[in-house]
Amino acid sequence: MAIKEIVAKQTEYFNQGAMRDVTLRQQMLTRLEESILAHEEELYEAMQEDLGKSKAECFMTEVSMVLGELRYIRKHIPSWAKPRRVKGTMGGFPSRSMVYSEAYGVVLVLAPWNYPFLLALSPVVGALAAGNSVILKCSKSSIHCAQVIGRIVNEAMPPEVCYAVDPKVNYSEILEQQYQYIFFTGSPKVGKEVMSAAADRLIPVSLELGGKSPCFVTKSANVKLAAKRIVWGKLLNAGQTCVAVDYVLVDASRKRELLIAIAKEIQKRYGDPLENPDYPRIISQYHYDRLMGLIALEEMRGPIMGGTGDPATRKIEPCIIPNADWTHTVMREELFGPILPVVAYDNLEEAMEEVIRRPHPLATYIFSEDKEEVKQMLARMPFGGGCVNDVVMHITNHHMPFGGVGNSGMGGYHGRDSFKTFSHEKSIFYGSHVDLPVRYAPLDEKKWNLLKKFL
Repeated sequence: MAIKEIVAKQTEYFNQGAMRDVTLRQQMLTRLEESILAHEEELYEAMQEDLGKSKAECFMTEVSMVLGELRYIRKHIPSWAKPRRVKGTMGGFPSRSMVYSEAYGVVLVLAPWNYPFLLALSPVVGALAAGNSVILKCSKSSIHCAQVIGRIVNEAMPPEVCYAVDPKVNYSEILEQQYQYIFFTGSPKVGKEVMSAAADRLIPVSLELGGKSPCFVTKSANVKLAAKRIVWGKLLNAGQTCVAVDYVLVDASRKRELLIAIAKEIQKRYGDPLENPDYPRIISQYHYDRLMGLIALEEMRGPIMGGTGDPATRKIEPCIIPNADWTHTVMREELFGPILPVVAYDNLEEAMEEVIRRPHPLATYIFSEDKEEVKQMLARMPFGGGCVNDVVMHITNHHMPFGGVGNSGMGGYHGRDSFKTFSHEKSIFYGSHVDLPVRYAPLDEKKWNLLKKFL
């Protein structure tokens, strides 16, 4: 089915008003859940094929999160969809003011390759819950996952409600259609292209992008805990995670201790990563070559820890850059791989200033046992979201919005925030038959005095 035909079909269906029925929305989500469970094993096989992810990692970081959010949202649609009364003002007295949640219409969801299931289905769930029709475009880079997701979606729902298009369809063809909302997850570079295309048609957008997410390990930090969690978060999906720790800023007095702890943690968790069947691979030859090129540049500058690659499997051993600074190539771009620069600092304020004057990151992580220090750091630095004494875990809580700021994106979603993202809040003022003559002309001196007194 051509994309133009799908958009027309969904537009017609949406205009008929069927998705205003809250029960129907819940039924659609139930059918989606049943289809996910029916194809669950196929998903694990596809993720192993595309990214080399273990079944356990797939369930932990993708499947369980989608199912948990779907069930939570489905349960709460009736209460979220109800019109809500808001306070009035003296100028409108006596009256009644209401806010109605209204779906936008046809929503386009553009999903990436790194977490192909989570980052495709999570926004789809929110868009359907709000009463929209949805077109989903998965990445052709994770083609096996895209094909399974296509079956999950297209077997669960009629195309006028939700349809997964062929992942090989070009972005240009997808973006030239008239949608009422676009939700994109990917790189800032492509995000700019999506926003530009949307601007031509005045289509609102949410952009979930990326950036260089720092992790601070301060003088007061529990270094053993920091190393354990940094390694875990960094090496999920072999570093191909938008909220992964991109680099570490460590107090110079704790640097050696941290490096030793990180090396021990990698050995403990992965052994020989290149031979470990549960250690993911790099998605494509292009990205493998890009990462190996960065490692080669670092080897020319000084010693590194790890970094061996296997071109046959596209696996790259975790690589620690122990003496990185702001001039290194690895500090100029988001890495999106198992490379971890470690930058020592002598002054925390100066280290924060370096982060602040760069594009706002999607995530920031702080390891510190000093509560006042943490409070000041959180207040000082702008970023999308993050953790204190942990990494990545903020994205797992669907009671909190997830999204970036500035270069790392715009808009948030998850849980109720997904419902709000995909809903227009329509304000309605119900006037009373009681009239206040003060608002009508002629606005003489007496009315002026009354207006000044009461408004």
